[in-house]
Amino acid sequence: MAHVEITAELVRDLLRDQHPDLADRPVRLGARGWDNQLWRLGADLAVRLPWATGSADALLRKEYAWLPTLAPRLPLPVPVPQRFGEPSERFPRPWLVTTWVPGTPADRVPVTRARDAAETLATFLTALHRPAPGSAPAGRGRGGPLADHAEQFAAGLADATERGLIDDPEAVRAVWHDAVTAPRWTGPARWLHADLHPANVLTADGTFCGVIDFGDLCAGDPAYDLAAGWLLLPDDDSTDHFHAAYRPTPDTATLRRARGWAAARALGGILIGDAGVHGRPGGKPTWGPPAHAALRRLVATLH
Repeated sequence: MAHVEITAELVRDLLRDQHPDLADRPVRLGARGWDNQLWRLGADLAVRLPWATGSADALLRKEYAWLPTLAPRLPLPVPVPQRFGEPSERFPRPWLVTTWVPGTPADRVPVTRARDAAETLATFLTALHRPAPGSAPAGRGRGGPLADHAEQFAAGLADATERGLIDDPEAVRAVWHDAVTAPRWTGPARWLHADLHPANVLTADGTFCGVIDFGDLCAGDPAYDLAAGWLLLPDDDSTDHFHAAYRPTPDTATLRRARGWAAARALGGILIGDAGVHGRPGGKPTWGPPAHAALRRLVATLH
């Protein structure tokens, strides 16, 4: 895969080639994410271009295919695709023009109005988690059986423990074991965001104001997204309120599976945060604190 440096000039050239009516808008860097770079395009649009992973192309195509039909029913702003950019000699990968969603990622500015945020998150996921059609995309393992991720979880826990990042690995293992032994989801596969970590949920005025990066949109077990309560909210009361406000009210088995997914996601966040602190590739130091807080609370739920 050829590497092309992404600059404001490149973005303008791509727009001039394929969407010339947008080419005169101001262009400036918004963010460099895990899969894509995000460039602001005027006040209300953004350009997303894959840069760091080979899988990003397919994720952008998926968003373009599905998100415009889902977005109108969602109660929070999301980046709705407006234009598609075809691969070309100038840039050999697909790219998107989407709406711009204002706000600050929750890993940088966490919520402070916890109850309001819990209700907002519950309302959003209640609206999203409708039964998905049979043609909906699969989830790259997300939203499927937890047991399929046992080896990955064990390896991550061993790595984090070896690095001195986990105080009580046996307690973390107990959260995972409880989740893996819970009854599986037997209802219809539901639409999932499938990547609700703090960097993908935006905040303003102390609560959630938008959700971004639907590249992992898929169908599966809603427990995967319900794990977000522990990852995004500041305390047990607000997480409990989130689960109580969500409809239909999740049963005990679903919450047990959600705890397991939350533990796995928190473990990943702890490792990514540590990599960021030490300057290793792919590291993001802001991911560590919310992940540590989530894991502490998850361990406490079994006591």
